[in-house]
Amino acid sequence: MVQATYYFPPRFLWGTATSAHQVEGNNTNNNWWAWEQQSGRIIHGHQSGLACDWWNGRWREDFDRAAESGQNAHRLSVEWSRVQPAPDRWDEDALDRYREMVRGLKERGIIPMVTLHHFTDPLWVSEMGGWENEAIIGLFEAYVNKVVEALREYVTLWITINEPNIVAFFGFLFGVFPPGKNSIRAAGRVMINMVQAHSAAYRAIHALQPAAQVGVAHHYHHTRPGKAWFPLDRWAAGIQGRTFNDAFPRALADGVLRLPFTRRRVPAARGTQDFLGVNYYMSDYVAFSLFNPKQLFTRRFNAADADLSDTGWIANEPQGLFEALKWGRQFKLPMIVTENGVEDADDHLRPRYLLQHLHQVWRAVNFNWPVKGYFHWSLVDNFEWERGWTQRFGLWELDVDTQIRRKRPSVDLYAEICRENNISSELVSRYAPEVFDKLFPT
Repeated sequence: MVQATYYFPPRFLWGTATSAHQVEGNNTNNNWWAWEQQSGRIIHGHQSGLACDWWNGRWREDFDRAAESGQNAHRLSVEWSRVQPAPDRWDEDALDRYREMVRGLKERGIIPMVTLHHFTDPLWVSEMGGWENEAIIGLFEAYVNKVVEALREYVTLWITINEPNIVAFFGFLFGVFPPGKNSIRAAGRVMINMVQAHSAAYRAIHALQPAAQVGVAHHYHHTRPGKAWFPLDRWAAGIQGRTFNDAFPRALADGVLRLPFTRRRVPAARGTQDFLGVNYYMSDYVAFSLFNPKQLFTRRFNAADADLSDTGWIANEPQGLFEALKWGRQFKLPMIVTENGVEDADDHLRPRYLLQHLHQVWRAVNFNWPVKGYFHWSLVDNFEWERGWTQRFGLWELDVDTQIRRKRPSVDLYAEICRENNISSELVSRYAPEVFDKLFPT
C-alpha cells in the first residue's frame, strides 16, 4: 500500500461556515421568515423555527466543538434585521450579542470571518423593494458601518455579500427564493445594485479598518456541455458560465457588469476585492433547451453514473473544485474556499466527498495557487432555505425537536485534517478506503 502525505501550507485556515438565519432561530423580522409562512414555499412546509438555537446561547457549545476538533477559523453571519429592526432604529443589544459571539471565537483560538449579508433582508427593506430599489445601496452601507464599528476589535476578515448571483437568480429570475419573481430585468437590476452596494461596503470597511481583508463569497457552478460536439450545448454551457459564474466577480475586477442583455459600467466597483471567496458544491452538464427560457434556455443533468447525495441534489464531482480555483486565478487574488460540503444524513458519502475535494484543494496549493483556507459547510445541521430540514450538511447531526447534537464520523476525520494540516494515506485508508486508489494511485 502506498504511504504518502499531502501537506497544506502553514497558517492555512481550517473551519466551518454557518449563516445567521440558518442557525440562530426565531429570526421573525426578515423576508425569509415571512416566506416560510407562505404555503408551498418550503418543502414539506418546513420552517426554520428555533433552528440551532444560537440566539439563546447554544453557539457556545458549538464553538467548543469546533475548537475541540482543531478548527482555527469559523465563518458566521450577522442578521441585518436584528441589528436594524426598523429604518430609524439600531438594536445595541443585538450588536452586543454578536460582539460576544466573535469574542467567543477569539477566546477559543478561532479566527472569525463575518458575512454581512447572507440571503436575508429586514422586512422593512423588502417592503420598499429590496435589492431592486437602488436606495438599498446607502442603507446597506450604513448597516455595514454600524456592524464593522461594533465588531472590528475582533474581526478583520469580512464577506460583504454571500452568493449575490444566487440572490439575483433564485429570487428574481427562477422564483424559488423571496420575492419569488420571474423577471430577467429584475435579476439584472438586483445584480447592478449588489455590485454598487458591495463597492460602497468595501470602502466603508476600509475607512474604519484599513488592514481589513474584504471579499465576496461567490457561488461557482461548474458546467460542461451535454454534447461537446453540439454547438448549441456549447453555447448553453457558455452563457451559464458567463452569466452565473463570471459576471459579478469580473465587475469587481474591472468595473463592468456584463449580463446577457445588459452591460453596465460601475467604475467605483473596480478593484474592490482583497480576496476571492469560492463556494463550490457541484458540477453538472448543460444542454440547450428551447422550452426553458427562464433557465436561459438550458437544461441541467448529471452523468448516469454520478455519485449522488441523499436527495440527488449534489453529485460528488471533486474535479469541479479544482476547476473553480483554476477559474478564480484570473482575478489574481488570494482565494479562500468559503463553502464546500454535501447533504448526507448517515455520513456514508461525506468522508469521501470531503477527502476528494480537499485533495483538489491540495492540488491547487501544490501548483502554488494562492489558496489560503477552507470552510466546510457546515458545523451542525441547519435550515437549508427552500429545502427546509430535508438536507443534512452538518458534521454534527441536529435533532430539531430536542436540540440534541450527535457526532457523525466525519467530525473525527475533519478534526485530524485540521490538527495535522495534511491528508495522509493512513487517514484515507481508515475513513474512505473506497477512494484510496484515486487519491494515492500506484
